[in-house]
Amino acid sequence: MTDDGVRIAAWSGPRNLSTAMMRSWENRADCAVIDEPFYAASLAATGQDHPLRDEILAAGPTSPAAAAAACVAPLPDGIAVHYQKHMAHHLHDDFDRSWLDSVHHVLLLRNPRRVLASYTKVWDDVSVETIGLPQQLELLPRASIVIDTDDFLVAPRRYLIEICTVVGINFDEAMLSWPAGPRASDGVWAPAWYDNVKASTGFGPPPIGGPVDLPAHLESVASEAAEVYAELEASKLVLP
Repeated sequence: MTDDGVRIAAWSGPRNLSTAMMRSWENRADCAVIDEPFYAASLAATGQDHPLRDEILAAGPTSPAAAAAACVAPLPDGIAVHYQKHMAHHLHDDFDRSWLDSVHHVLLLRNPRRVLASYTKVWDDVSVETIGLPQQLELLPRASIVIDTDDFLVAPRRYLIEICTVVGINFDEAMLSWPAGPRASDGVWAPAWYDNVKASTGFGPPPIGGPVDLPAHLESVASEAAEVYAELEASKLVLP
C-alpha cells in the first residue's frame, strides 16, 4: 500500500449501486473520489460506441498507464482516503496490473439477472465479460472484502462499518446520506447514466421480488453469468 493515505478500489459491474457508493464516500470530509478512471482507456481499446463516446475519449485519459497513475497519485492536503469507483469490465487483459498492489480492493456483487435487466435498458451489447464477472473473479484473490449489494441495502450502516474496519479507517455517519444533485467529480458520461442517483439523498431500499424475467436472447448470458456469480458469492461477507 502507499504511505500517503488509504486507497480503495471498488470494482463492480454496471448498474450495481456503484455511483451511490461513490456518493457515500465522497460525503466524508477526508475523502476524494475518482469516477471510472479506465473508462476512456477501455473505449479506446475496444472501439465500443457507448453513449457520449466522443466526450469520454476527449476527457480521457485514453492511456491505461495514465489511468493507473491517477489511482496512485499523491493525495491533496487534508485528504486521507481515496475512493476509486471502477467498472470491472474496464480491466482488459493487456492493461498493466502492477498498480493493483497499492490499493485495497472491494468487490461489489449483484445478481446478474438484475444487472442484465437494468443495463440492457441503456446498452444491449452484453456478455459475461461486458458485465465484469470474469474480471471480478480475477480480482477475487486480491479483495479485502466482497459485498453483495442486495445484502448491503438491507443494512448499509453495518456494511459500511465493516468496509471501513477492513481498510483501517473510522466509519463516518456522513456516509449514510448526501445532498441531491450532480458532482464535479462525476464522469462526463453522467447525463447518460446517473439520472436516478442525481435525485438520491441516500441508499434506497433493497430490491423486492423473486427471479427477474429476461428476454429469451439474454438467457444464455444469464446462465453463464450465474456460474461465475456463484463462485464470487461464495466469498461474500455475511453479517450475523
